[in-house]
Amino acid sequence: MGAAIEGKMDDLITVLIAEDDDGHAELVRAQLLEAGIRNPYIRFKDGCELWNYLDSKGREGGSFLILLDIRMPRMDGVEVLRLIKADEALSRIPVIMLTTTDDPREIDECYDLGCNCYVTKPVNFDAFAETLSRLGLFIMIMRVSEVPEGACP
Repeated sequence: MGAAIEGKMDDLITVLIAEDDDGHAELVRAQLLEAGIRNPYIRFKDGCELWNYLDSKGREGGSFLILLDIRMPRMDGVEVLRLIKADEALSRIPVIMLTTTDDPREIDECYDLGCNCYVTKPVNFDAFAETLSRLGLFIMIMRVSEVPEGACP
């Protein structure tokens, strides 16, 4: 039996997954389902797609949680994170960096920019699946902020 994470006023949180690798994106979705996360999700293949969505639909209010890969074409995850956290209307959206990069400078940069959590994707499939299962459990207990309606300029 699955659960859905909710925001304020029982709004269902939409999980936004920005991941250019089809296999990784499907594994993330499957492992979140296996961990009991039954929220709606939208997958974006690069940072530009995610930013365009947030810049329009994200400003209409609602509750989101972002799982953000760093290495993506057109606009990387660090740049998307920078834009989100610099935007008053979007800055409270929780962002979890989910990437193969374990460079301490990049990890520090993401935290400095305001990411809520940084998860390194293991190269080994079984370890990656286990990491995603734990991430699903973490998401279930994580406080998720809502983008306030009317927060747009």
